[in-house]
Amino acid sequence: MPQAILLQDVEKLGEKGDVVEVAAGYLRNYLAPRQLAETANAKTIAAAQRLIQDAESAAIERAEKAGDIAALLNKTVLTIAEPAGPEGRLFGSVTPKEIVEAIKDARGIRLDRKDVHIEEPIRQVGTYTITVDVHDDVTADVKTIITAAE
Repeated sequence: MPQAILLQDVEKLGEKGDVVEVAAGYLRNYLAPRQLAETANAKTIAAAQRLIQDAESAAIERAEKAGDIAALLNKTVLTIAEPAGPEGRLFGSVTPKEIVEAIKDARGIRLDRKDVHIEEPIRQVGTYTITVDVHDDVTADVKTIITAAE
């Protein structure tokens, strides 16, 4: 049985970069034409190992960068001015989109609105702590002050 290097994750066979033994016909007729795998030799195995190492180092670098961003966001205090009535009730509400824009304006950090977690829409003037997902298992708490716009 020939060996093949998987170029993508293949269900019930392995993950990208794995060296697996498969039937010659399966490799020739299914895996290779769909660019799911290629025949393994010393050169392709070394290239696959380099790709795996590069991907791992890039993931570590992203995690470290996410930690730095989370530390910066934990120190950040956002002030958002919204039109409000005399009792401090907002005429609208503060949405995750507005919080993402405020973070971008204040720190230059681009986030997705889906990463901002607000339990309820903010409809009252006051101080809130908002949780933001920066990366897998990395979150930050951003202090946000909602004020009445003049």
